[in-house]
Amino acid sequence: MFGSSINVVEDLLIPLGLVTVQAIYAGYGVFIAHFLAQGLDPLFFVIYGSLVTGMLLTPFALYLERNQRPAKFDPALFIQFLLISLGGVTVFQTLLLMGIKKTSPAYASAMPNLAPTFIFVIAWCLKLEKVDLKCMYTRVKILGALVCVSGALAMSFFQGTPVSYRLSGPSTIMHVSLVAREKVDHGRLIGCMYLLTAVFVVSCTMILQAATLAEYPAPLSLCAITSLIGAFITTIVKLLQDRNLDTGLPSMGYGYLISIALMGGFVNGLCTTFHAWSVKKRGPVLVSVFSPVGTVCSAILSMLLLGEALHIGSLGGMFLIFSGLYFVLWAKKKEGYAFDETSFKMENDDITKPLLS
Repeated sequence: MFGSSINVVEDLLIPLGLVTVQAIYAGYGVFIAHFLAQGLDPLFFVIYGSLVTGMLLTPFALYLERNQRPAKFDPALFIQFLLISLGGVTVFQTLLLMGIKKTSPAYASAMPNLAPTFIFVIAWCLKLEKVDLKCMYTRVKILGALVCVSGALAMSFFQGTPVSYRLSGPSTIMHVSLVAREKVDHGRLIGCMYLLTAVFVVSCTMILQAATLAEYPAPLSLCAITSLIGAFITTIVKLLQDRNLDTGLPSMGYGYLISIALMGGFVNGLCTTFHAWSVKKRGPVLVSVFSPVGTVCSAILSMLLLGEALHIGSLGGMFLIFSGLYFVLWAKKKEGYAFDETSFKMENDDITKPLLS
């Protein structure tokens, strides 16, 4: 009786929590987009955000995973940590912020839904993913991948008629705009390329993370260490590029920027922890299903707070990306039930499972 009550609470808490997490991410993305538009340097924000995230996670990692970290830390493992830090922190986060700066938070929250498709294709090429063209689920995954890519192309190249709303009044920033623009917005196109590249990089990083966690089964420690290393690498990149650690926004003091970074570290830490707990309780597929909620929230908040228009092309592209995502997730879920381990043996059990199952 007590166990069933806990399950009922979890059934209510997890969906509500996942919706809340996506809304928080969306709100924070819109908040950061405002400062990026004012001139905030993405590299500066990555440095402080990653540093704060690493510092917040380190005490929890030291205590909770004190018996999970391997005693031996060989050079090959250190190289994997460096690659994850470079790809998942420096390159991914910088490109993501540059993409937000040139597009909008709605675009930035929609593009990461391509990650399951990229992971499937990369794992297929590396023979880490089970692929049988005679299997219906494999064909559905391929169809989903094509639909996702079509959606990304639609968002990047087809703009169409903008549709947004302005409410009259001195204190509001909402507006109505129904003016068609036939020319391609080259800044938006470049921003989409930044976002697509960022998603591809983080997809490669996630595959490397899966391999690394097989040897280093301490995810919190991995996240804390790579965040700190990533902050160090990004600092070097900024010094080589700009010869200084300026914020890019002289009108804003360091104290205010540090408080923003602290808020970002707290948001990332809290949301990451809830995500990890939800994955443990209900699996990664359920968690992934809620990711489009963040895009919807970002689009609404961008319209209301930043006065950005939603275009027919971007809406159609988002719909295609979400449809393709659900095709891939549905096929992975169904394939997981029928997965035959004897037909897909590799040395490590964590690597032999389909990466998206």
